[in-house]
Amino acid sequence: MTPLDMLSEHPFLTGLPPEWLPRLTGYARPVVWHPGHRVFRAGQPAERFWLVRGGEVVLDVPVPGRGDVGIETIGPGGVLGWSWLFPPYRWQFGAVAARRTTTVEFTAAGVRRLMESDDTLGRQLTTRFMSVVVDRLQASRVRLLELYGYPTSSAS
Repeated sequence: MTPLDMLSEHPFLTGLPPEWLPRLTGYARPVVWHPGHRVFRAGQPAERFWLVRGGEVVLDVPVPGRGDVGIETIGPGGVLGWSWLFPPYRWQFGAVAARRTTTVEFTAAGVRRLMESDDTLGRQLTTRFMSVVVDRLQASRVRLLELYGYPTSSAS
């Protein structure tokens, strides 16, 4: 399967004009991770992003006294990474492969240049990534409430 085929089949890119996909393939390559592979840590430079094709990646956040705590699992059809899009380009979360995972990896600087050179493509991708950002922040809020929320009092 070619990188173009991989992009054509990924739900995140569904509905993009077909002429945009070959332009994106110039910054894409297939990547495979094995269980336990640390993809990135919170605070590190964000220089790539991935479209998940198969497997699972767990997003985590460092919690004092608890280590890295999983907040969300990203599976097939998901997107890993949005911090590359916004300065200072540092990961907000960490990520580790939970199972053998197949992805399409993108070079962030190249995709940013492409987005800057084509306003329509830039708006379309930014809108799609903003949806990912909202979902991730909501998932982290829910997970942190589970970790730190106060137990409900039962009526006696």
